Amino acid sequence: MFKMFYPHEYIKNVFCIDYEKLYNMGYRGIIFDIDNTLVHHGEDCTKEVEKLFQTIHGIGLKTILLSDGGETRIKRFAKRINTLYIHDANKPSVVNCLKAVEMLNIKKEEVTVIGDQILRDIYGANKSGIVSILVEYMRYENEKKIGIRRNIENVILKLYKFNKRYHNRIGDIYKKERFKIPQRKRKLFCDINPTCYAISLRKEICKRHLKNLFRKENYAKIISNEKLPVIISAHSSHMIKRGKGINLEHQKNKAVNIEIAGSKITGIIIRPGEVFSFWNTVGKITRKKGYLDGRVLLRGNLTYGIGGGLCNLANTIHLLVLHSPLDIIEVHNHSDALAPDEGERIPYSAGTAIDYNNIDFRFKNNTAQCFQLLLWCEDETSYAELRSEKEFPERYKLIEENHHFRRDENKYYRISKIYKATFADMDNILKKELVWDNCSEVFYDYALIPQDQIKE
Repeated sequence: MFKMFYPHEYIKNVFCIDYEKLYNMGYRGIIFDIDNTLVHHGEDCTKEVEKLFQTIHGIGLKTILLSDGGETRIKRFAKRINTLYIHDANKPSVVNCLKAVEMLNIKKEEVTVIGDQILRDIYGANKSGIVSILVEYMRYENEKKIGIRRNIENVILKLYKFNKRYHNRIGDIYKKERFKIPQRKRKLFCDINPTCYAISLRKEICKRHLKNLFRKENYAKIISNEKLPVIISAHSSHMIKRGKGINLEHQKNKAVNIEIAGSKITGIIIRPGEVFSFWNTVGKITRKKGYLDGRVLLRGNLTYGIGGGLCNLANTIHLLVLHSPLDIIEVHNHSDALAPDEGERIPYSAGTAIDYNNIDFRFKNNTAQCFQLLLWCEDETSYAELRSEKEFPERYKLIEENHHFRRDENKYYRISKIYKATFADMDNILKKELVWDNCSEVFYDYALIPQDQIKE
């Protein structure tokens, strides 16, 4: 009764098939379903699918898409992978299934249908006398609700699994190395629209306040005008960048924001056991306090917002701490390729992310002596020092390895690994620890990337 609904093979996904084995078995063509077989429902063709079809065509197999979808999308999808197609197929119609065989210009005994739906793809193939391969349909992560048709198919699938004589009727078509294609996550609430994002951000801010309340960290609060005697590390950076595509007004506003926030931090003493928190020290960013609109990286896009540029200040403090025995207990990263490097490349010259009072930068003084942060601005340059009461025997240095740029589809990324090395002296490394496995999207003009640093 149910054998017309049973596939000849049931597999994980289209990527674990050894198509060369299919070819050697005498098959010369494949009829592919699209939605939930090659991609999630409604998605465009992916890079993985393009590579898959290149492999299939290279083996000598012909392909055609058979889909119930409309012509506009199916035509665009087929063009990406250089294949034939039939849209509005009305599956499990035998007519269009046999038409697909005719378009492939081979015998139907040399064709197999690959799809995710038993009641449409598999039933249509079996009625047409064509070998069928069922794949697990591509579900979103944590997806629970399924339609009536899927529930019916699940019952048929259980019966199929029980009737083992219908299994593996094609033979071994699996690759030796099987893999699971990544499942696309459901759209998060914060990604629905700007209002939802604002609600989610407010929720995270409230969560941070509650954590701060119950965690009861011993935060650094004492400000001293008297400088501690020993400079442990120092850093300076030019605040205002100029160049193609750079908004000068936002750059100048950034400098103002850095100066205001820096004035809240400079002189702070971090005693043994105390924690420095950027936002606990700086406080909320408001226009009333003098903060202006500067460039910000929001959800992967460069835009502008109040307090823009303060990530630069957090990054400067982060650099000071990386060159010290202090322990970083919270850090977040964004791209360090927002603008071209000025002069010699400095590892971690950018990339530290902060966002009130959600994404913070924190470090703890687990040593036996006090530390002090000093920050000031002069002539469009910010200066910073980390001081202590006494010298430390160890020295610290950032080492960047395998630095290069790489293109992925139509975007470029900076790739490198950045390590913190601890030296007893400049010849003996005591410890080397990875602090950032860097893969940063480039946000500036690609023409400014040094050609000798691009690797394919």
